[in-house]
Amino acid sequence: QVQLVESGGGLVQPGGSLRLSCAASGGTLKYYAIGWFRQAPGKEREGVSCLMTSDDTTYYGDSVKGRFTFSRDNAKNTVYLQMNSLKPEDTAVYYCATGARYCCIGYGCYDEYDYWGQGTQVTVSS
Repeated sequence: QVQLVESGGGLVQPGGSLRLSCAASGGTLKYYAIGWFRQAPGKEREGVSCLMTSDDTTYYGDSVKGRFTFSRDNAKNTVYLQMNSLKPEDTAVYYCATGARYCCIGYGCYDEYDYWGQGTQVTVSS
């Protein structure tokens, strides 16, 4: 059973940056797809980025492409989401998830992932 813990959220001004972390315990992140999701109030959970561990391919949703970067540190069993040029519409609770056989981003991906963290709040506001 994999446990995931996100951290690094907070309040940031538009144009600013944050780096989210997702640490895994009770298992490894090596063998599955790993995704970053977000959910704004009243909206469906959206997959914004995903890493296929089999070949290190990363995928990004159109809304974050060019601004967000997915990385990982296998030694620490941790993945990161570097978020630059943040916009107010990026405000959401951000989650990491794993256990999926393939990357799924966008909407409708929730059931593809078996393990979820508790989320970390990101607020972009002046």
